[in-house]
Amino acid sequence: MNDAFFKRIEQKTGVSMENVFSLAQAFQNADFKDADTVRKLIKQVSTVANKPITNDLEDRIVETITAKGKSIDFNTISDMMNKK
Repeated sequence: MNDAFFKRIEQKTGVSMENVFSLAQAFQNADFKDADTVRKLIKQVSTVANKPITNDLEDRIVETITAKGKSIDFNTISDMMNKK
């Protein structure tokens, strides 16, 4: 991929590719059954996306992810966030 592609993504999302790659690496190495690790990842995503979430929503996401481990899919989390 080229720099122009990444610059377009950064312009559309407002998120630097450095942050995206950092998050991707954190997710690759994460233990999704550990609540503290999952909570840390949720906070990182929330900060990078500039989308604050309530403590209640954070707790529900942590509970869902730790219960299912790596078998959780993005749609489950997306549905939870859209039901705020």
